[in-house]
Amino acid sequence: MELLDLRGRKALVIGVANADSLAWWAAKHFRQAGADLAMTYLNDKAKPHVAPLAEELGAELLLPCDVSVPGQLEAVFEAIKAKWGKLDIGFHAIAWARKEDLHGRLTDSSAEGFSESMSISCHSFICMARLAEPLMIDGGSLITLSYYGAEKVVDHYNVMGPVKAALEASVRYLAHELGQQHIRVNAISAGPIKTRAASGIAHFDELLADAAAKAPLRRTVDACEVGRVAVVLASDYAASITGEIVHADAGFHVGGMVLH
Repeated sequence: MELLDLRGRKALVIGVANADSLAWWAAKHFRQAGADLAMTYLNDKAKPHVAPLAEELGAELLLPCDVSVPGQLEAVFEAIKAKWGKLDIGFHAIAWARKEDLHGRLTDSSAEGFSESMSISCHSFICMARLAEPLMIDGGSLITLSYYGAEKVVDHYNVMGPVKAALEASVRYLAHELGQQHIRVNAISAGPIKTRAASGIAHFDELLADAAAKAPLRRTVDACEVGRVAVVLASDYAASITGEIVHADAGFHVGGMVLH
């Protein structure tokens, strides 16, 4: 019997907010496959929600990480270097936009808001790759999260559409640049799931219903399923996969038409 085995691998998961987070389910599956874990929390307000989850999985490191605060991401990697001396898996689940930019038209987005969203949601993954590279001494897997709104227009996704498109392009370029170090870089384009981040999107319940109606599997996906895709991408089963946007959306992205 073949089994996914991450024993001995060191995994960093950034972006856990609570037990509904896609990052939490990725962390859970990494741990169940045998990986040692480092997790982060955004700030002191978030820590009480994340600390019990880290304890549940026996995470060896739990560190603050607000990527908008200079030095915090670097401090996470310094702690990993001191604790483990290496890193094998990096999972990035950070996205943010100002409320007025998320709820308003892209046309009306401010330069400052657009820049902040791009920095936090996209450039932080590039920074993560740069910091991970010297620690991935045996190669590794970097994974981030995207959404169909990066490819096609999705009503109410607004400023996050071009930001996620930039993230997906970054995945391809990072995969090209880091491949010689045997570092694979991929994104999971997850279907709509009720998470804390998704709650900021207007008419999200309509988006869920539309996805369930149009997806070939005639359903949405859940966070556990996305976590399973993450653990596959982190494993040797995906050793030949890099630069990919892996859709975990019940097939919604194929764009079939529902006939009634």
